[in-house]
Formats: sequence, C-alpha cells, structure tokens
Amino acid sequence: MARVIVIGGGAAGLLAAGTAARRGEEVLILERNDRPARKLMITGKGRCNATNNCTMVSDLVSNVPTNGRFLFSAFMRFMPNDLMDLLENEGVPLKIERGNRVFPVSDKAVDVVDALVRWCTSGGAKIEKGRVSSLLISDGQVTGVQTEDGAVYDCDRVIVATGGMSYPLTGSTGDGYALAKQAGHTIIEPHSALVPLVCHEGFCADLQGLTLKNTSMTVLDNETYKEVYQDFGELLFTHFGVSGPTVLSASCHLKDMEKGRYSIHIDLKPALSHEKLDERVLRDFTENSNKNFINALDSLLPKKLVPVMVRLVGVKPQTKVNQITREQRAKLVNLLKDLTVTVNGFRPIEEAVITRGGVCVKEIDPKTMQSKLCKGLFFAGEVIDVDAYTGGFNLQIAFSTGHLAGENV
Repeated sequence: MARVIVIGGGAAGLLAAGTAARRGEEVLILERNDRPARKLMITGKGRCNATNNCTMVSDLVSNVPTNGRFLFSAFMRFMPNDLMDLLENEGVPLKIERGNRVFPVSDKAVDVVDALVRWCTSGGAKIEKGRVSSLLISDGQVTGVQTEDGAVYDCDRVIVATGGMSYPLTGSTGDGYALAKQAGHTIIEPHSALVPLVCHEGFCADLQGLTLKNTSMTVLDNETYKEVYQDFGELLFTHFGVSGPTVLSASCHLKDMEKGRYSIHIDLKPALSHEKLDERVLRDFTENSNKNFINALDSLLPKKLVPVMVRLVGVKPQTKVNQITREQRAKLVNLLKDLTVTVNGFRPIEEAVITRGGVCVKEIDPKTMQSKLCKGLFFAGEVIDVDAYTGGFNLQIAFSTGHLAGENV
C-alpha cells in the first residue's frame, strides 16, 4: 500500500511525488495517459518555457492576476532558481531568452519531461497508468482512491494534480473538479485563460500565418473608453483572428466578454512618432513617385500585409504614388500607427493555454496545499483557481504548488 497517491503525472504531480518520495514517503502516481506530462511536451511550441527567471517572490505574484497572494508560501518554498537547479542537475542545460523566459538549450520539451520523470522515479516514486474516478473518504479523512476500472488503492493522503480543462487531448478534461466536489469543495466555474481571440475583421484571415514582431498593442474597452491592457512584442494573425504572446496575455484582462466590447489597436511602427513616420512615408513616396502604390510599401510593411493595407487606405493598387493625396497618405500613416481589430470573443476553452477557475483557494491552506475540508487531501497545479500571464509563470505555479504539497504530505 502506498501511503501517498498523486493523481496526475504532469508538472505539479511529478514535483509533488518526487518531493514526497525524497522525504521518505511511499508514493504512487496514477496517470491516465501512457506517458506522463503530455501537456508539458507541447508547452512553448514544443520547446518548453519551463519557468521565468524571477528572483523576487513579489515579481512572481505580480504576474498572477488570479489569486496571486495565495501562492506566496508556495513560491517562497520553491523559486525558479530551485527548478533550474533541479533540471540542470538532471543533465538539462538551460538558457534565458527575452522576458526572462527559461528554455532547455536543446529547445526540446521532451528533455525537460524526461528529467522530471527521472528525478521523480529515482527518488522512489512509482508511476502506474490509471484514471481515478472517485476518492474514498471516511469521517472527513481520505482513505484511498478508486479508478474507472474498479481498482481500489488504499492510502493515507492524496494529492490531486489533474490540471484544468485546456488541451483535453493531453488528459486535461476537468477530472479533478469532480474529485474536489466529492470532498465538498467549491469549484469556481472554469473559463478560458491565455486564449486566442476571435476578431470581426475579415482581413485577419487574409493575413493568416503572419507574425508581427516588435509591435505595440493596446486593448480598449469600447463601453468605458478605458485602456485595459498594453503590451509590446509578438502578435500572430490566424484564420479566426489573432493569437501570439501579447494576445494571450491580453485575454486575461477581458472581463465580461461581449461581441464588439473590446478592440485591439496595433502600432506597427512603435519606434516612430506620428510626425516622424509621416516624414518617413513622404520620403519613401518621393523616392518611388513613379511606382504603383502597391509596389511602394515593401520597405514599410511585410509583403503579406501590403495588399490589405492598400485596401484599407481605399486607393486602387495601380494608382501611381505621385497621385496619392495628402489625405490618403495621412490615412496610411494613421493605419500604420493604429491598425484596429474588433474582438468578437474567445476561442474555445479546449484551445486555451490554461484554465481560469477551479478549486476555490479559500478552501485550501496556502501554507501546505491541504484541503481545509477533508483531512489528507491536497491540491497542486492548474486544478486550483490560479492563473498567470505567459512567460513560464503558469508552469512555475505548478512546480511550486506541487513541491509544497509534496513537502507537507
């Protein structure tokens, strides 16, 4: 009989199990997939943005818009440098990229997964395939679990680390919410977090696959006329709208989503003021005065964006540059400084990077990750109602809460 059962072999589950095993506990991970950490395999576009190289707990907390203060103890006990030491000691060299994002030098998520599994099992934890369908609870104390095939596993303590509802093909289908409810816990309704946005403008589909780098983005609430988010970095056009790191982070700030409520304003030339950009465009027009308008924008814009911009300016593509009016040039400059798309909604939760919502943090002891309602029951990772911005922060939440739960079982 294992004294500790960890439900779920993802980032949080592996850290929880490995930590508990190295403290002398008999630990068994029950993982529903053939291989553990399948979702970890696809993070960072398969490169695995393992964490963010923050050195202050306050920096970590400030990047967690939902219940960040709840994580203070977890971060204190296991910081990004602790994870980085663990991975490098397991033979995974790391590198730090823009925004303090931490990746394996190999750019292969599988190296991180293999290292975590190796660390976990070498510490004494065992991994078996099995999908837990229910907790066994007696007199307010967890006594074991039962799997969907009827097998019963007795234990003293259980750590639920099943993830949220995003990317269900990796096994994140909300199993942990049902288990938590069985123990009397409140589930904050799951929603998409860090999710691409569906946009109204048809030109997004025309620009599908185009990535804009080093652009400034501002999101406005069209009801209140207030700015709700601003960022600088990478944006990707898709067949349905927009995605990319800046868009995913922006999605966390779009509350009470309604069709048309929010608009995204993209500055394609953030390094230039409106006046300086006008001078630049005028200079280009002077040098290309005898060219067709559609052939005179290559130095200003990515090739894919040129016909869209010509259409938005409202000038026929074959119009000679020397025939462009001052008003038409002004419209081009305005578009370069404020290319606007209107948000119609979020993409489905299945496409979200993470899930907002989950087990209510008021019912979990933040110093131990133990349930306040059921003795011997712990939670770790995305199953809890916490979520962060992009950049490795969500994985650090998983690692830190997993480590804290593993310490306290």
